[in-house]
Formats: sequence, C-alpha cells, structure tokens
Amino acid sequence: MNREREHRTEPAGEVVDLVLKVPPDMYRAFQRCVWILINDSGRDQLSVMEEVIRDFLVKHGC
Repeated sequence: MNREREHRTEPAGEVVDLVLKVPPDMYRAFQRCVWILINDSGRDQLSVMEEVIRDFLVKHGC
C-alpha cells in the first residue's frame, strides 16, 4: 500500500478548501516547498498538502 492511501481519512476525491492568510513571502515559500516535494517524491499535490496539515495537527496535539 502506498503512503498516499495509507493515511487518507476521507474517500479519494472528497476534499474541502482550507483558506490560510499568510504574508506573500510565506505563500511563495510554501508553494515552492510543495513543488519540490512533488517533484522529489513523485507524489501528487493533494497528498503533499494532506501531509502538511496532518503534521501540523499532530505537532499541536489536535
């Protein structure tokens, strides 16, 4: 089983938008980081974004 499916909590294709307000430099850094992760790992954008949110929630005990 690949990592993308192993951590999915919702059925594939079922997602909602999350809007975060950040300064432009943080936005560009995030986009650049996601792009690098996608290209280095071969994973898709949704998988990478889910990992970012999951890591944040775990870090803060949510």
